[in-house]
Amino acid sequence: MTGGLAVGAGKTALVTGATSGIGKETALALSRVGFNVVILGRNAAKTSDAAAWLRGQSGSAAVDVLVADLTSQSQVRRAAREFRAAHARLDVLVNNAGGVFPSWQLTEDGVERTWALNHLAPLLLALELLPLLRAGTPSRIVNVASGAHANGRIDLGAQHEEAAFSMDAYSNAKLANVLASYALARRLTGTGVTVNCVHPGVVGTSFGREAGGWIKAVSVIARPFLLSPARGAATSVHVATAPELESVTGAYFAKSSARRSSPASYDEALQERVWSAALSELGATALSLG
Repeated sequence: MTGGLAVGAGKTALVTGATSGIGKETALALSRVGFNVVILGRNAAKTSDAAAWLRGQSGSAAVDVLVADLTSQSQVRRAAREFRAAHARLDVLVNNAGGVFPSWQLTEDGVERTWALNHLAPLLLALELLPLLRAGTPSRIVNVASGAHANGRIDLGAQHEEAAFSMDAYSNAKLANVLASYALARRLTGTGVTVNCVHPGVVGTSFGREAGGWIKAVSVIARPFLLSPARGAATSVHVATAPELESVTGAYFAKSSARRSSPASYDEALQERVWSAALSELGATALSLG
């Protein structure tokens, strides 16, 4: 035990969105307790710089990089292939990457970008890496959600309509993220792979920078009153490492404690609709869990 956390010696963690903010601090904390850490970022230079910083801060040379734009399903799959080629197991997957955008835009897959990054990408990455997570059992999937999911609504026929406002689109995607997490947790019950969601709190990071307008302005003005990235990462690190959570799955955490997510998130029929729709958008099948 180190600082109340499970020692990660010989274990591997993959953290997405780890070039700055909460993801970077999550990767640092995991590296400091002995994990071999792989960080995934969108920009090659920034990801390489972040890895060098992590090595220096943690004193561990075991920090590797993957580069992918997670709004692209082909790039998610390619990154997963590269990870599988380099590693025999995965002990912790922290799906931290997320974002809110200023305008409506379709990805190369014909999916609205906010939906693609915040909802589909973490699910696809988990499915692609599931064989290695099973090889690493007991292993953990930690999905960084948001308290904004409580303001979300699911209308699967209208998720990609151009009229969607940026924060509405983000809230909707984060609700879908929580719903799909619970659906996956249920499917993996008894396998040794747990799936949990976390709300990091309101953190002073560069999140919202791409959104522009009032979202960016408010984030700049409020930053002195927000949590530091290190404090924002604390719940992700706790859920990824706390020994007492080894078999806890299908839960939602805030301030390192289990909390209730929104009432809508516990609707199992809605979970199943979101799950099926996601598999359809990803061109996947239930056999992905095989």
